[in-house]
Amino acid sequence: RFFSHQPDLNYENPAVQEEMISALKFWLDLGIDGFRLDAVPYLYQQEGTNCENLPATHAFLRRVRKEIDAQYPDTVLLAEANQWPEDVVDYFGDYSSGGDECHMAFHFPVMPRIFMAVRRESRYPVSEILAKTPAIPSGCQWGIFLRNHDELTLEMVTDEERDYMWAEYAKDPRMRANIGIRRRLAPLLDNDRNQIELFTALLLSLPGSPILYYGDEIGMGDNIWLGDRDAVRTPMQWTPDRNAGFS
Repeated sequence: RFFSHQPDLNYENPAVQEEMISALKFWLDLGIDGFRLDAVPYLYQQEGTNCENLPATHAFLRRVRKEIDAQYPDTVLLAEANQWPEDVVDYFGDYSSGGDECHMAFHFPVMPRIFMAVRRESRYPVSEILAKTPAIPSGCQWGIFLRNHDELTLEMVTDEERDYMWAEYAKDPRMRANIGIRRRLAPLLDNDRNQIELFTALLLSLPGSPILYYGDEIGMGDNIWLGDRDAVRTPMQWTPDRNAGFS
């Protein structure tokens, strides 16, 4: 589905299902609090479909949630589904029961709209997407964020809005990747502490649980000379030395 060097597991195989659940339990026994389920809409494949959001995927998530709740009741499952909220909401599961799949899911479309809203000095980009966000089960919550380990995705904005974002935040073509901006929060905001605090305050004021990307709490920079998404995936800078605390 993605890169040729990435394994594509066959979730139709019961042994694969058992092994994945076993892996979850292994880490939970070590004290892990939860899991981010990467690209969760694509777990299963079915000919004649786009292989997204298949019923089998939701059935497996319900099984995982049931087993996790029974043995590790305080665990959080966070769905990473880069889709519109009306599609992502299904990953919370049954509405009437309070949710029986993932406890949380990322709200991707709100991210670029925070950047648009502040630069345009208008609440409309944010208020519009929040108004279009469906209700979620009582036991669930959206995960909202300013940046993550991928590019600042501009997939779910108009062509005009994408051009605006590139012009405002990624004037240098090297700062762009795929359909987005491959920069960390601090460089995006010209390393301006006041702007960083403003954006963070706005994030904390929105409905949902704020999620911070490592390094953003110290204003960490990026490296646009690295390829693709690696620009924003440099090691955590534990010290100001050349190798950031690493040998």
